[in-house]
Amino acid sequence: MITTSIKGIGTDIVKISRIDELISRYGSRFLGRIFTPGEISYCQAKKAPALHFAARFAAKEALLKSLGTGLSGGISWQDVEVSRASGEAPAFILTGKAAGVCQERRITETWLSLSHEHEFALAFVIIGGAE
Repeated sequence: MITTSIKGIGTDIVKISRIDELISRYGSRFLGRIFTPGEISYCQAKKAPALHFAARFAAKEALLKSLGTGLSGGISWQDVEVSRASGEAPAFILTGKAAGVCQERRITETWLSLSHEHEFALAFVIIGGAE
């Protein structure tokens, strides 16, 4: 019998106007450094792109907190993608060093919740795997 246990949790809150200012100031340079092409395409297709970028930024931060790594150890922003198929909950696609860290730690599941209200976007992450 395989037992799944919680291996970490993380949360982050981001002021949407902060992300909007960074987009206005640095444009594609900022977007391309932090977000994957899939995330950029998804968010730019929305009525309020900054809101969706802020939620994804919070999700990436929350995942890094749940791993206890931050951006240290070689994990890059591009290694963590937030994907959301129509009618489904948001989910992570992990590549590169982020995927490697999860494999080393036997993390096989991630759960992500995103929310936003007025001026803030929030993400909550739980990671789990085999004992």
